[in-house]
Amino acid sequence: MSIKKQNLIDLLSRIAILIVIVAVLAIIKTESFWTKDNITQVVFHQAPYIILMAFGMSLAIISKGIDISMASIMVLSSYLSATFFQQGNYILGTLVAVGVGVGFGMANGILVSKVKIEPFIATFSIDFIAIGLAYVICNGNYIYSFPDSFRQLTKGTIFGIPNITLITLAVFFILFIFTRMTTYGRGLYSIGHNKEAARLSGIKVDNILISVYVINGVLAALTGVMYLSRLNAADPSIKGTLVMDSIAAALIGGIPFGGGKGTVLNTVVGALIIIFIRNGMNIMNMSINWQSSVVGFVILFSILYEVFLKKLMANTSKKKKIAESIQHR
Repeated sequence: MSIKKQNLIDLLSRIAILIVIVAVLAIIKTESFWTKDNITQVVFHQAPYIILMAFGMSLAIISKGIDISMASIMVLSSYLSATFFQQGNYILGTLVAVGVGVGFGMANGILVSKVKIEPFIATFSIDFIAIGLAYVICNGNYIYSFPDSFRQLTKGTIFGIPNITLITLAVFFILFIFTRMTTYGRGLYSIGHNKEAARLSGIKVDNILISVYVINGVLAALTGVMYLSRLNAADPSIKGTLVMDSIAAALIGGIPFGGGKGTVLNTVVGALIIIFIRNGMNIMNMSINWQSSVVGFVILFSILYEVFLKKLMANTSKKKKIAESIQHR
């Protein structure tokens, strides 16, 4: 069985799991879950934030790395740019937010590629630096009340589709084309499969790794700006469970920690699974502690499912080869 066919089967199976989860929740809580308002709120207003963060996390995991710092970069970039957005200076606010994302993303990339620090350790350190700076700069002073024109960034719609959804779709198509239809994308997956082999084949490994973390920083900054618009406040405590949810979205979507596999489409499916599970648990008034446990079990199930699927496909290929060899005798 070809790798493309295996990946397609894997993706379709994840989509089937998503459909089953939605169907079960619809049966259990029809009156509160399966309503137009709830589904619209989940898909178009809640999921985009996790999806945007998970896109960056997926790129890092595909390259056989991880980025723990994204949520903290999001917080810092949003707080530093908040005053400019509040004053209506949208261009400068955007430049500040993106600049913070690029700067911290580049720091992550250099630590991982040039200094050769393990991605978890490098980004974990940057995470503490970024969130620490956010709280020092904030000093208990939160920024509230943004112009209505800025609030329209997430509250507004085009042809009935929320702006935040359209932005997420635009990012999805850009990343999908960039990673699946360019030499850059082929280099990214090669690094995930075997970094040294990729280097020996002429791929500029360090440049690609730095670019991955820079993209993560930009996506974190974009998410931070979206949160400013949605919450109408700059608050360092918005970090929440975004990092864990974005990691979960990638893993549940079928992007393994081993790297070199998966697409941003997998990420979207995984993020929807996470957000629907959380939505269902909220509707059932489940304790936040139990919610964390459930998400943990879902991640574990996803990993075990990945192992099972890999063994199943390997056995199928082996049987096919044996059958072909018998036929040729």
